[in-house]
Amino acid sequence: MAPMGIRLSPLGVAVFCLLGLGVLYHLYSGFLAGRFALFVLGGDRGGPDAPGSQADGGTVDLRELLAVSVLAAVRGGEEVKRVRESNALNEKAKGKTREGAEEKMTSGDVLSNRKMFYLLKTAFPNVQINTEEHVDAADQEVILWDHNIPEDILREITKPKEVPAESVTVWIDPLDATQEYTEDLRKYVTTMVCVAVNGEPVLGVIHKPFSAYTAWAMVDGGSNVKARTSYNEKTPRIIVSRSHSGTVKQVALQTFGNQTTIIPAGGAGYKVLSLLDVPDENQEKADIYIHVTYIKKWDICAGNALLKALGGHMTTLSGEEISYTGSDGNEGGLLASINMNHQALVRKLPDLEKTSHK
Repeated sequence: MAPMGIRLSPLGVAVFCLLGLGVLYHLYSGFLAGRFALFVLGGDRGGPDAPGSQADGGTVDLRELLAVSVLAAVRGGEEVKRVRESNALNEKAKGKTREGAEEKMTSGDVLSNRKMFYLLKTAFPNVQINTEEHVDAADQEVILWDHNIPEDILREITKPKEVPAESVTVWIDPLDATQEYTEDLRKYVTTMVCVAVNGEPVLGVIHKPFSAYTAWAMVDGGSNVKARTSYNEKTPRIIVSRSHSGTVKQVALQTFGNQTTIIPAGGAGYKVLSLLDVPDENQEKADIYIHVTYIKKWDICAGNALLKALGGHMTTLSGEEISYTGSDGNEGGLLASINMNHQALVRKLPDLEKTSHK
């Protein structure tokens, strides 16, 4: 018996319950639709107040961005390796460098770029991504990240680190050392991702597809690679571009003496790894990396971040820091070192700085 003698009709109760269920259904289905849309766009990051949320620009968790960058470099590397091993490069010229050398592009460049770009863009739709190769809208893919952060990253970087999304620029090199790739000189080939915050390199990933080695680092965070125990500052081994070794050799011998060794090599990523303690028997060892001509920022940003995270330096030949905003090129050449007196090296090599502007 209901209070005050009111009798509850079973039919009325049933109607009331059905109406209530209808309201709940519409509310919940709208919620699910919103969540699904975010998921498809790669923007489901736990709501507007959660770490890494990008609602209205929002913030980006650099630890998550590092995890996706490592995955992107590996996924791109899989395409690079698959194309090379199938010998279906579809090699073509895409232009010439300032020095008149032919710039090549292959299916490895294109397919790696597609995987890397869309994985990063789906996971972080509100950050600026600059990549070496053109991204064709007709080839758009939705490549989802499972939000898994590898254990080695979690061990080194124990807490999230958030920055405004608008301050972030991602630089992708989907296949560094394309010339060497076409010549089947596989040891020089890398895929790279770099993240700059307000123009400063803070995350770097260099992956070697043919040896499955990946180096990564976060400035003021951690890394899975380290510097070597010693470097030769008096008669250094200097690693340089295969196409410009003569210019550097002449100045280096005048500066450091006849015992100086010049190592011609392909790929900026490979050259940076030569300065570090890399467990790869095919990786040459150098003490200084010098480049004397114009170079694109996606070639050098990841290496710059790695060196900076480990206490090293990468500057122009005149010792200026390189900004990773604005134009995609670096005009002043570069000098890279670690555990050495970098400014003393700059002062020793004034003639190279002049060469970079010719």
